[in-house]
Amino acid sequence: MTIKIIETNHLPIPSELIAWTRLVELTCVEPATVAELLEIGWIEPVRTQADEYLFHARDVQRIQKLRRLCRDLEISTPAGSIIVDLLERVERLEREIAELRRLL
Repeated sequence: MTIKIIETNHLPIPSELIAWTRLVELTCVEPATVAELLEIGWIEPVRTQADEYLFHARDVQRIQKLRRLCRDLEISTPAGSIIVDLLERVERLEREIAELRRLL
């Protein structure tokens, strides 16, 4: 039996990361809003060697949640980002409490 080794240096590496334009399409937000979120440090994308931004799938979910809150409550993006952060913190603490109860 022989093992065939295939060189894959020329093939692109699959990625879970999302390009800027795709993020805007998926979240239905203005590019200026994405830029604002970057500026306040609310999302932290990966930067490529070509100095382009690549975002995580989690960023899409967070931005969609932010967009809904801002629209429904008629609040600013920075205010909405604070609420999303607090909601995520509450969810994390609830999971920790459930885990601690399970251990008792």
